[in-house]
Amino acid sequence: MSFIENLKPELQNKWKFEYEMPVQTQLIPSMLEGKDIVAQSPTGSGKTLAFVLPILNQVDGSLQKTQALIVAPSQELSMQIVEVLREWTADTDISVAQLIGGANMARQLEKLKKKPTIVVGTPGRLNELMKSKKLKLHEIRHIVLDEGDQLLAREHRGVVKSLIEGSNHDRQIVVVSATITEEIELVASRMMKDPVRIHITHEDLPAQGKVVHSFVKVEERDKTDLLRRLAYVEGLRGLAFVNNLDQLLMKETKLKFREAKIVALHSDMKKEERKQALSSFRKGEVSILIATDIAARGLDIEGLTHVIHVDVPHSIEPYLHRSGRTGRAGADGEVLSLLTYNDEKNFKKWTKELPSKPVQKVWDQGKLIEGSSKTIQQRGKKK
Repeated sequence: MSFIENLKPELQNKWKFEYEMPVQTQLIPSMLEGKDIVAQSPTGSGKTLAFVLPILNQVDGSLQKTQALIVAPSQELSMQIVEVLREWTADTDISVAQLIGGANMARQLEKLKKKPTIVVGTPGRLNELMKSKKLKLHEIRHIVLDEGDQLLAREHRGVVKSLIEGSNHDRQIVVVSATITEEIELVASRMMKDPVRIHITHEDLPAQGKVVHSFVKVEERDKTDLLRRLAYVEGLRGLAFVNNLDQLLMKETKLKFREAKIVALHSDMKKEERKQALSSFRKGEVSILIATDIAARGLDIEGLTHVIHVDVPHSIEPYLHRSGRTGRAGADGEVLSLLTYNDEKNFKKWTKELPSKPVQKVWDQGKLIEGSSKTIQQRGKKK
């Protein structure tokens, strides 16, 4: 029997998807039974809906009290969760409040006074509101930690523990993430009652499109200009990753000066700037969105033709997580790495695990073509 049959009629009527994702078929029934859960599932595998639907099924919008809390590590992920909630709560009496840093505190306090059914927030702002006793936790019965590996890391662990301890004694705790280490699982289980463990891998997901892994050899100083040129390749729609904020800010300044079809997403931006950047990318006004791993965490962007590793990450896990954002829903995709001489050794070591060998490419006459600079020169001589 499908989990959909156990949902309220209004939720069943809104289900328009062709098939259920593995994390949904496993997590939703356990959540509906009220169990604590630690769930690991790849980026883009349907985790948000997997915890949103059971919450909506379990809360009562007619009651004037906050019954569920969803915690996310970044403003972008919080906003994305709220968008999903609002889509599914349209024409219902369930209310949703977003409590994130960088947004107007007075407006958030006004929303809290109305006792929203569900609260979605980031640790810093939730901590402020909890300490000032503006956020009442004792009636909350459902707590979800989205991207739980970040929320249970040392930086946020104390705040998260306080939020859980302040909630109703008869609470349900659900931790979801693309990666869960043994340490994080141990920390999570200490806060839970006999948690169910769910582990979905890439192999468990429905068939994806063909994804080509490729690389271009480039000097560090030339990466920004190559990015600018890639933004003008017809049909390219890419999410580009930089390892640290300083490098991203430097690249953003240069790209803005050159009026490139690229927007950036990072923690120094105001809420409206982030919203505008995402909107212009989703609408196709720009071709590339450049971000750090943290800024892009949990973002669900459809139709990506390319994932671009402007900086090769420091380990294989983030390489695979970034790369998993293209080639979804049966569409083909490409994962392009901009390789400096120092990156080559690690890149070759990691990509041995890939189903096919990465293809070398070179920029030639306004597009990327297969081959090295040497082979291109040889072709030119033959002509």
